[in-house]
Amino acid sequence: MVLALPFVIGVLAALPFGGRMRNLGSARFRWLGLAYVALAFQIAAFPGSSLPWRTPDGAAVGLWIASDFLLAAVVVRNIRLPGVALVAAGLGSNLLAVLANGGHMPALPRALADAGLHYTRLMNSELMAHPALPWLVDRWAAPHWIPLANIFSVGDVGIAVGGFVLGLVLTGARAPGRRPRPATT
Repeated sequence: MVLALPFVIGVLAALPFGGRMRNLGSARFRWLGLAYVALAFQIAAFPGSSLPWRTPDGAAVGLWIASDFLLAAVVVRNIRLPGVALVAAGLGSNLLAVLANGGHMPALPRALADAGLHYTRLMNSELMAHPALPWLVDRWAAPHWIPLANIFSVGDVGIAVGGFVLGLVLTGARAPGRRPRPATT
């Protein structure tokens, strides 16, 4: 979700600057199927209340970390696309925080309070007052007016900015006042 919403916002923001939705069809994402496998791992790890199973914590952590490594492979394979280097940095930052803290993304108590959230552990997030690598953990609360507002980390910011840039550039948006390049034959 951290990537999807900023990507869509980037696409929509590009439209007044000459961006075209049809340009998205020519984007060449490599190993996209692997990203779907990673998503399936995440759903298996944390099925939520709408699916009929619960995954034990140890298995959920393993599936989540495996999904992050699969996503890292997809990101590295697509690193030349605009914004993907930022996505890679954010994903790496989040993975480092998770691995340093026993397989869950630490959530600082102040961030949870600011977001109006109250839990000790929820899916891959865990309340921790003194985590390892505290500058990489979920430490801020998103404003309530943002759709699906939650807590977030510096890695999430990198992923979101990278997703926005990717959506903006893949549509072919131009800076204000710049004319499109003439077509060459």
